[in-house]
Amino acid sequence: MIIFLIALALFLLTITGIQIYLRRVWFYRDPARTPPLEKNIVISPADGQVIYIKEVNAQNVICEKLGEKIPVKEISKSNIQIDDGYLIGIYMSPLDVHYNYAPISGVVESIEHSQAKINLAMVDLWEYIKITYFRRAVDLFAKKFHFQNERNTLFIKGDIPIAIVEIADKFVNKINCFVKAGQAVNAGQKLAFIERGSQVDLFVPRDCDICIEVGQQVFGGLTPIGFIRNG
Repeated sequence: MIIFLIALALFLLTITGIQIYLRRVWFYRDPARTPPLEKNIVISPADGQVIYIKEVNAQNVICEKLGEKIPVKEISKSNIQIDDGYLIGIYMSPLDVHYNYAPISGVVESIEHSQAKINLAMVDLWEYIKITYFRRAVDLFAKKFHFQNERNTLFIKGDIPIAIVEIADKFVNKINCFVKAGQAVNAGQKLAFIERGSQVDLFVPRDCDICIEVGQQVFGGLTPIGFIRNG
């Protein structure tokens, strides 16, 4: 009986230790990232899985799932105009690095922060398992969290104008932003940190030829997601 209790105690201590390590150390890891040297590429702003690529037209996102158009400002929480192009959604699971990176070199023209009274969960249990452990894409576009949760939108102007929308998940009460409006940034530079499972939406104009696909795993500051024509 004593041996059993000792073994049980050691097992529980081990599990607790692993959980503490994952939540307090592994989750906050900050690996060195060296972005590609090409000047005409757009690189991923975050680690995670590409869950959708939507067309943006006349300040609306075309949503086949709902059979209607979603105003861009409902996602960005900003009245700043976003060019026609594409919206790329990247889901960051708890297993991914949670730093966000500048997709291009340029100047941060504006930062719009929108606080929520309460953040909704992004995924249910089965969706969480599919995305996190099976690495299978789940289209999360136009769910309630997409319009309600806390978000931080960064507008960056370089060879092309882009917008990055960082969306916080449930239990996350702060997005830590490292840059300010008017600041020059280099491609691959850290912009922010979001806790837990979160999402990053990236708006790019039609001048960018997308080179990724839904379901692909991308890495912030490393993976090319598009090529700028005449860049």
